[in-house]
Amino acid sequence: MTTILDGVDGVKAALGTHLGYSDWLLIEQDRVNLFAEATGDHQWIHVDPERAKDGPFGAAIAHGYLTMSLSNYFLPQIVEAQGFSAGVNYGVDKVRFPSPVKVGERIRAGAELVEVTEVNGGLQTIMRVTIEIEGGTKPACVIDAISRWLV
Repeated sequence: MTTILDGVDGVKAALGTHLGYSDWLLIEQDRVNLFAEATGDHQWIHVDPERAKDGPFGAAIAHGYLTMSLSNYFLPQIVEAQGFSAGVNYGVDKVRFPSPVKVGERIRAGAELVEVTEVNGGLQTIMRVTIEIEGGTKPACVIDAISRWLV
C-alpha cells in the first residue's frame, strides 16, 4: 500500500515514520546483464554465472549500483507526495552495501522519512531506503536518498 504525503504539512507530519514496503522483485540474470551493458561493468562475478559459482559468493551477484538504482523502482510503490509541482532526486548522503544480492534472490525496499528541511521553493527530504533480501539477515543496500519537493 502506498503512503500518501499530502503537501508540505503532510510531509512534515510524516517525519520520523516508516512509510512502508515495496513489492518483492526477483533479480534475474537478464537484468544484471543489461545493467552491465549500460555501465560497461562486465566483471565476471556479475555476468558469468558458471565462473561465479566458484567465486567468493557462490553465484553471480547484482552490481551494487544496480541494487541502489532500483530504489527509483521501489520508492513510487512506497510513497507518493501530492500537492507539489515536481519532485526531483537531489542526491544521496550515504550508501552502504552490507550484503550482495545473488541472481535468483528477491529484494524489496522499505523507507523511513528521517529529515525534512524547508528550502527555497519547497522542501528537501531525506528518506532512508533499506533494500532487503528475502530471508536475508543483512540488508543489501541502505541509502539516505535526498529529494526536493517543489511547491
